[in-house]
Amino acid sequence: MKTLRFGFFGAGFWAPCQLAAWRELKGVECAAIYNRTGAKAEKLAAQFGIPAVYDDPREMLHWERLDFVDIATGNDTHEEFVLLAAKHRLPVICQKPMAPTLAACKRMVAACQRARVPFLIHENYRWQAPIRALRAALARGTIGTPFRARFDSISGFPDITMQPFLAELKQYIIADMGVHILDMARFVFGEAANVYCRTQRIHRNIKGEDVATIVLGMKSGATVSCQLALAENFVEKECFPETLVFVEGDKGTLELAPGHWLRVTTKDGTHARRHPPPRYAWADPAYVLSQAAIVPCHKNLLQAIRRRGRAETSAEDNLKTLRLAFAAYDSALSGRAINLK
Repeated sequence: MKTLRFGFFGAGFWAPCQLAAWRELKGVECAAIYNRTGAKAEKLAAQFGIPAVYDDPREMLHWERLDFVDIATGNDTHEEFVLLAAKHRLPVICQKPMAPTLAACKRMVAACQRARVPFLIHENYRWQAPIRALRAALARGTIGTPFRARFDSISGFPDITMQPFLAELKQYIIADMGVHILDMARFVFGEAANVYCRTQRIHRNIKGEDVATIVLGMKSGATVSCQLALAENFVEKECFPETLVFVEGDKGTLELAPGHWLRVTTKDGTHARRHPPPRYAWADPAYVLSQAAIVPCHKNLLQAIRRRGRAETSAEDNLKTLRLAFAAYDSALSGRAINLK
């Protein structure tokens, strides 16, 4: 099996986890890293044994012989870098969210389609062990036909304190955390027919929303609500980054509870089983659930680049998640439900 060489874009908050997760897989290596601040890239290169460092992405793509690129910079730079990679006919993996506007996302997808290169989105939350187990339980028909569900991502975690740039975003919780939750909702329940949303700003020193309630009318007939809050408020038990889920079906209920417990209740009683994430030495205990999910996400995307399987989160698929996110913002602004085409 040929070892694939990739160029990495970025040296920010999540870069060490992305690079560490790549090292868990065989047949792939980071050949070069770009960052506009060279010192940060030099530090990561020394930590992960990356042989080449660049402060100009064009130079990296000109001089390096790469099989794909992995883009983990701010989403305001994604379009520029994706179009650059497409120009070099390189497969692209791009961190979520794809871009700040739906129009930009469509341009990126179109450019990669014209270049005939895979364009894949790094969306790791659907790869969390508890979420995979929840979907599998529903697929087995354990609680019959689902008719209502709730996804809760409500936290006192100091997200803005740890990542101050988030305070400057005009679109915050839906664009940052909400795309994860909406992608999981689609992964579990399929596509939505309409969206209704209300947002709030609790932090007065931020530009975007830090609380959102999104209600999805699914094409299946089910109603799915997504409760999002990163107001850094006081909570009795901090569950971040766990997403708590409660599903009602016509033959029972299913609950994804704190501590990675999956609880199934039917006429036969309640049965519970834990689905904890795998442990890695490099994973931060506070983030292990989401960081451990990077590994199977990488594996799936790598198989797609090798043309040995389908990527669950292709850019074309991720556009459906982003349409929900931008429709949620439109709904919050207009006060009306948005019907999706």
